[in-house]
Amino acid sequence: MKLILVSHPLCPYVQRAAISLTEKGVPFERVDIDLADKPVWFKAISPLGKVPLLRVQRNGEETTIFESAVILEFLEETHADPLHPADPYARARHRAWIEFGSATLNAIGRFYSASTEAGFLAESRALSGMFDRLEAELADGADRSGLWFGGDSFSLVDAVYGPVFRYLDAFDTIGDFDILDNKPRVKAWRQSLGDRASIRDAVAPDYPQRLHAFLQAKGSFLSTLIHRNDQAGSFALARSA
Repeated sequence: MKLILVSHPLCPYVQRAAISLTEKGVPFERVDIDLADKPVWFKAISPLGKVPLLRVQRNGEETTIFESAVILEFLEETHADPLHPADPYARARHRAWIEFGSATLNAIGRFYSASTEAGFLAESRALSGMFDRLEAELADGADRSGLWFGGDSFSLVDAVYGPVFRYLDAFDTIGDFDILDNKPRVKAWRQSLGDRASIRDAVAPDYPQRLHAFLQAKGSFLSTLIHRNDQAGSFALARSA
């Protein structure tokens, strides 16, 4: 079986699949495309026109799987080293918080896309509130003695939140938006995820620069903050020269 992960360099949903594949030790090929100029072959096999896609080649035939949640479940069903808990109640809880992770990514999108300062501050508060819910869940978890969402074992929930926190890494270079203030459990979890090799390696080395350029080009309130920071940096360099 040959697996090809069709990707975009900035897509957090692609990162989920890459993390899962790496954690399971499954070889795969990664092919990046330009979503602003989608190849004809991609349009032909992607019903929704989105990444990720997983192209599964086996016995001379190919099956294309789309939507990250479906890809993750497919990998759970077809490969060893499961990342879901064995207990059905724990598994349901994990699946629910994976959905919450997707909602958090949507909130992050609203945060970096807000066009006015008032809208930006409102989205910042809303995003912080979502992490408040996550902080409470981590406090109520059955086992928080370990590094991960479920305790000692890395799970798909961890794979989902690694890309979430990667956005916060970028935001931290722009300003202090208080998103994780008074959330020690979330902060500790974020640190554990940031140190995980599968999460670090789910993006290319130039990811921070690509994301910076993407955020700068949004024409949003956050974009204006980036421009101010860049101009201030240029001014400081000019003075020191």
